[in-house]
Amino acid sequence: MHLLGYLASILIGISLGLIGSGGSILTVPVLVYLFQVEPLLATTYSLCVVGLSSIAGVISRLKQKLVDFKTLLVFGLPSILGVFLSRKFILPSIPAAMQLSKSVVLTKSNFIMLFFAALMMVSALSMILEKNKKEIEGVLPIYGITLMLVGLGEGLLTGIVGAGGGFLIIPALVILAKLPMKKAIASSLVIISIKSLVGFTGDLFHTHVDWTFLYKIIILATLGIITGNYLNKKMDGAKLKKGFGLFVLGMSLFILIEQFFFSNLIK
Repeated sequence: MHLLGYLASILIGISLGLIGSGGSILTVPVLVYLFQVEPLLATTYSLCVVGLSSIAGVISRLKQKLVDFKTLLVFGLPSILGVFLSRKFILPSIPAAMQLSKSVVLTKSNFIMLFFAALMMVSALSMILEKNKKEIEGVLPIYGITLMLVGLGEGLLTGIVGAGGGFLIIPALVILAKLPMKKAIASSLVIISIKSLVGFTGDLFHTHVDWTFLYKIIILATLGIITGNYLNKKMDGAKLKKGFGLFVLGMSLFILIEQFFFSNLIK
């Protein structure tokens, strides 16, 4: 199982480098099901893995001058604030166990995994149903309060489960900010890296980290993202995105089934 986990860690990076999203949504399931890491701790590890491994992609995109710095301020700062608020206040306030009925007890771990499965499903459907849009030349980016609020909401949601949030960030930057896809992917990677590391740093004050284990995952994911950056120049990311979306959808359904039938959710 650990061998599969290490291979999946490379896949996480490849996805981030190739299509700018999706890989981070796999990190928690990989840690929980292949490495048997407790879900709450897995969200902390995920923030570190995603944040550090994304740096390789950030450096590449900066060299290509694809990062939109105004987007980092208008969308990125509220997103970072959202992650901080989630990890500092929302996550600790979730009770250890919630009695939903006489036969159903929802633990904090169950809640995190079910919430994560829901986000995975949204991510998968966005990748599968996304239509390839022709970019219109000469359209100026749009920055405003809506983009800021969406950034805050994205940070709050993904902060709970330790996901990078590229599947939410990229559509927001393309649809709301009118950024070209390549700039949206590049800017998304920068936002993902910064906010993930901010969230992880906050967790360090109250979490014991197995650095030896974490370093292995980070190195493999970083190798994956370097590979993904290279493949990005050679392959059609849009077509691969739909296939990857189907895989993520299957993973979300697996988590839902596992949580309902095999994790003592129903007594």
